[in-house]
Amino acid sequence: MSYPTALTTQVSNPRLRLLNGLKAGSKPVMTFMGLSSARTAQVVALSGVDSIILDCEHGNISDDQMHNGVLAIASLGVSPIIRIRAPLPDLIKRALDTGAHGIMVPQINTAEEAETVVNYSKFPPQGLRGQGSFFPAIAHGITTPEYMKTADQTLVTCIQIETRAGLENVDAICAVPGVDLIFIGPNDLAQSVLGYVPARGDEPEFVAALDKIVAAAKKHGKWVARLSNSGELAKQHLEIYDTVALGADMKAITMWYQQELAVVRS
Repeated sequence: MSYPTALTTQVSNPRLRLLNGLKAGSKPVMTFMGLSSARTAQVVALSGVDSIILDCEHGNISDDQMHNGVLAIASLGVSPIIRIRAPLPDLIKRALDTGAHGIMVPQINTAEEAETVVNYSKFPPQGLRGQGSFFPAIAHGITTPEYMKTADQTLVTCIQIETRAGLENVDAICAVPGVDLIFIGPNDLAQSVLGYVPARGDEPEFVAALDKIVAAAKKHGKWVARLSNSGELAKQHLEIYDTVALGADMKAITMWYQQELAVVRS
């Protein structure tokens, strides 16, 4: 039996900024956030980005801070997405119970792993997600009964392709129903296929890997995204990709101070 997904849903909710931008083809811009402060989340949300990815894989974000970050971001009309550490059912459940507008799952290597992510992101009868939290509906601006009816088709389920195994199995991974967005992690992908980071960007093997992932995503009707390290690169990437993640909070802070200190000390 087939079910509607974020890619095909007819449900309309103005609070779901990332989903709405993807469906409209308006090329929404995301960014990563690894710092744990709810105030940092608010400041970044006020920058004009469409979505903030709370990085619970590499960032300094605890379970409690994850909840607070989602609340702070969603209250300002920006879509909170949570990158969890691994495709584990308990991590998926906790992330979605915050009210996140979607999840990002790193290092997906097989179609079976992608299926696990989908199964535990959807309520029965479609999947195996448990229900019991009062919080998710709040960040969606709806009631809990409304959330239960719409969540399976409005949450963005994003998986990352960033390993040789994921690259080899990318067609089967992209074919998994319920996967909405394929996100390329260029640093891990470069480490996997080239043996070093960062990639220059013009290495034939690296370019071929990017092209293969994009082609597989588009073949199976999925949205595709990647990390962009500057506005100039993001503008170029958005000619190909449906959305990008423009840098991260920690990088933005570091780059600003480095730039300004260079002026002070020149």
